[in-house]
Amino acid sequence: MSSRLYTGWYWEWRSQRFLRLQEMRPITRNHRCRGGEVDLIMWDGETVVFVEVRYRSSADRGTAAETVDHHKQRRIGVAARHFLAQNPRFASRPCRFDVVAIDGIFQPTPQWIKGAFDLT
Repeated sequence: MSSRLYTGWYWEWRSQRFLRLQEMRPITRNHRCRGGEVDLIMWDGETVVFVEVRYRSSADRGTAAETVDHHKQRRIGVAARHFLAQNPRFASRPCRFDVVAIDGIFQPTPQWIKGAFDLT
């Protein structure tokens, strides 16, 4: 596994652990389809939550949260729609898009942004 892939896997794992401590329950990880990917899909009560995990060791090119731009949001939306189409039991539930943003190298702390964006 490359260093970049390992870093992504590690922060997704840490973010899932963090969200489980917030009493969210995992549904699946890394749902991919043509045109998009969702890092984590979790339950928050009765709400299906699509979570984008972003890590930046340096803010030279923007913070982790700032990198979830309109283009990235659209790709997450494509994957979310695909997941709901493939798993109809979730399709009637309320949905939300969250971001877990992690910045820095020394003691990085996840910033959980509930309802970070909507698909309009």
